Amino acid sequence: MDIEIFGVLADFVALLHIAYAAVIVIGLLMILLGYFLKWKWIRNPWFRCIHLIMIAIVVYEAWAGITCPLTVWERELRTLAQQPFDGESLIGKSVHFLLFFDAPWWVFTTCYSLCGALVLTTLILVPPTLSTKNVQTDQAAS
Repeated sequence: MDIEIFGVLADFVALLHIAYAAVIVIGLLMILLGYFLKWKWIRNPWFRCIHLIMIAIVVYEAWAGITCPLTVWERELRTLAQQPFDGESLIGKSVHFLLFFDAPWWVFTTCYSLCGALVLTTLILVPPTLSTKNVQTDQAAS
């Protein structure tokens, strides 16, 4: 197998990693913004449950000292591609610039934990709508 394919696969994993982080961060911002703008979709229980699970996984990994599997897979693919971990492509370098930085482990654990706590707080302050009756009540109140 051509080693270039491993670099392409590593870039793909890096893009998945940044997309995962973006869903968490942008999702949280949309929930907060949507509360003030009275967006109904932010109360979708599927969206809120998936969002909570995504940050819970990150918080668990941080507290358990587990390296994110996406980081591990990308590192292994970069090794197979004979590339540095930050990659050789514009995609690899851009993702690493946005996603990785040098800091003690506790900084990441604290940030992830605070984000998780904020997501939990939004579940209380901006609860998901669990039935169509609540949706009709919300629409009548608007």
